[in-house]
Amino acid sequence: MHETLAMIKTLIVDDEALARGLVREYLQPHEDITVVAECDNGFDAVKAITDLRPDLVFLDIQMPRLSGLEVLELTQRDHGVIFTTAYDQYALKAFDLRAVDYLLKPFAQTRFDEALARARALLGQASAGLQALATPPAGKLERLLVRDRSQVHVLTLDTVRCVEAQDDYIRIHTSGKTHLKTQSLSDLETRLDPALFVRVHRSWIINLAHLKNIERLAKDSFIAVLNGGQQVPISRAGHERIKALI
Repeated sequence: MHETLAMIKTLIVDDEALARGLVREYLQPHEDITVVAECDNGFDAVKAITDLRPDLVFLDIQMPRLSGLEVLELTQRDHGVIFTTAYDQYALKAFDLRAVDYLLKPFAQTRFDEALARARALLGQASAGLQALATPPAGKLERLLVRDRSQVHVLTLDTVRCVEAQDDYIRIHTSGKTHLKTQSLSDLETRLDPALFVRVHRSWIINLAHLKNIERLAKDSFIAVLNGGQQVPISRAGHERIKALI
């Protein structure tokens, strides 16, 4: 009597068709692997990881518009990931420090099988290294990624007028639109350039590039008027911070 083979649902993400084909070819000898989907960009990868819940993801780092690390951030995937990458000094150093497995292109079947064997042994187990990589380094934020169900919005920082705290969320205000994101205002503050973004109130951060003027309402009461007319309250401490920058 034969035992039923437990199949490992696998997703392949790479913007290069040849690279995806190579991973698929290397997976062929492994009968317990079933490829549930292939994605050639990060946006589709976010949707596939959310909808298909694969056990294992081969995730390319360097992809246009949305990198592998940004896919990790948006999905908060903390298990079952093998990165594939061409030489990237920053990424490789980060992977080594966090003991996260990766395949450096071009890689051979032997190295591929080693990584797959390690992934099998750790299947379903959360990795502190992946959790760390899913969080952008402090002060390094260049754009905001917002996931809205199956959609991903990429907001460049120059389009952000202000950000408002709302319980466990932040509401990001851009021209005519707002976006809700699961993140604390304090955490976001540490990742923004303090010369451009100022915490003017316990619930508000504003982008100085969009500041039109400051109005005094009472002796110690001020509001910031932003481009487009939006008004944001300024606390006494926030007023001191903003005065130091303008």
